[in-house]
Amino acid sequence: LIPDGFEEVKSLSAYTDGSPLEIRHKVTGIEMVYVALGEFMMGSPTSESGRAVSTSDEMQHKVKMEKGYYIGKYEVTQSQWQAVMGNNPSEFKNAGKNAPVEGVSWDDCQTFCRKIGTSFRLPTEEEWEFAARGGNKSKRFIYSGSNSVDEVAWYEENSGKTTHPVGQKKPNELGLYDMSGNVWEWCSDWYKKYPGGTFTGVDPGSYHVLRGGSYYYDGQYCRSAQRIWGMAAPEGLRLVSDIPF
Repeated sequence: LIPDGFEEVKSLSAYTDGSPLEIRHKVTGIEMVYVALGEFMMGSPTSESGRAVSTSDEMQHKVKMEKGYYIGKYEVTQSQWQAVMGNNPSEFKNAGKNAPVEGVSWDDCQTFCRKIGTSFRLPTEEEWEFAARGGNKSKRFIYSGSNSVDEVAWYEENSGKTTHPVGQKKPNELGLYDMSGNVWEWCSDWYKKYPGGTFTGVDPGSYHVLRGGSYYYDGQYCRSAQRIWGMAAPEGLRLVSDIPF
């Protein structure tokens, strides 16, 4: 069970229910990792360190993922964006072709997916956070892959105020890189209230959601539960591909 346009990188296992563990898009080279279905507690407890800096809703609630999916092993890079779109909007071109593309809008991401001509799309918030937390392999870290932000993220205190090539920090439990830090990542969703939560400073359905923190923000914004909306800069992306059934 491989989406059209992809090739197998790592073979199937019991964990994947018959799909390859990792796949690669033949045209762009985008690598993706299998995320099995499961349940998790989305959001954060009020006691979580760093939660006070958030002005967004992180009310904890149980989410059941109904099906497995593939998610990008890395953020989409400048070279991958250039190959598809014919341009590179990134401010930090000096960071190199393997640094994440940034400065792209939500609509730009939709165009990128359409131009590839395959099953790529932006992740939902639920898909993004489930993967960031390590899916069914989660060890319940605050950040994606660690309780130490320096191990997994480029952020305000260690980035030198620039982005960095993807994959240099420690991966999370699923083998995903930079889900904390480097660049904010667009999700497909409009910002909405969690069950039992409240809105603060934004009307529902007015802005799309961004996740993961960035090189420019304090480490507390790199928590897996952190969510913001709108026009944070720079914005990047990580893609999802559905498993054909």
